[in-house]
Amino acid sequence: MMRSLIIACLVLVALTGAAEEYDKDSALAVSQAAIGTRLLDYRLRDVLGQPFQLQELRGRPLVVSMIYTSCHHICPMITRNLARNVEVAREALGEDAFSVVTIGFDWQVDSPERMRQFATEQGASGVEDWHFLAADASVIGALSANLGFLFFPSAKGFDHLVQTTVVDRNGTIYRQLYGVELDTPAFVEPLKELVFDTPRSAGLIDHWVSTFKLFCTVYDPNSDRYRFDYSIFTMIMVGVLCLGSIATFIVHEWRGAR
Repeated sequence: MMRSLIIACLVLVALTGAAEEYDKDSALAVSQAAIGTRLLDYRLRDVLGQPFQLQELRGRPLVVSMIYTSCHHICPMITRNLARNVEVAREALGEDAFSVVTIGFDWQVDSPERMRQFATEQGASGVEDWHFLAADASVIGALSANLGFLFFPSAKGFDHLVQTTVVDRNGTIYRQLYGVELDTPAFVEPLKELVFDTPRSAGLIDHWVSTFKLFCTVYDPNSDRYRFDYSIFTMIMVGVLCLGSIATFIVHEWRGAR
């Protein structure tokens, strides 16, 4: 509750000065303050104009990208880069490992039809579990504040942070990512942590398998892809055997000394 009040105050401070100048530091502070808060449920519309609830995506990590379709440079670049990173992440983590939503925040322009057209133009139309969504003014206002995403009208369209939000499977905002062209590890690593963070309550075997996957799924800068590094698994096993051998030797010597 206290964190929500802090975010609301930061939003108010930022918006108060919006008429004069967009303050990147204030926007960044609002964005960071949203980490650890719960993403609430909102009623949006998909590209067919059908109701879509964010609650439907609970149970897996979620990537949220806010754009406006009349942007002719930055937002298309954000979406194309996101598409490349989504492909790499799903190749490494699994096709159904996480969901993605792109939401048009210019509610007067970003209709379901415009979102459908934007998705097609950026080569993201038809990508599995990637939803392009529209909403009315009240929903966009509440959702943006919830995400810590500030945007201000300007002569060129809108001023805003280039922000991608990563939400965990329970709906808690986990990480804020910044930049038009995110490096592959910057995007994949938070998702890898969330996807392979299997709780012990799920079973000891599942927990250990996920732990091995977490440490053995590594980034290869030469191919700009992730791969499972068996050598790490081998080193872990060798280390365990060595420790076991040392323990056996110590016990044997101790018994002999007695």
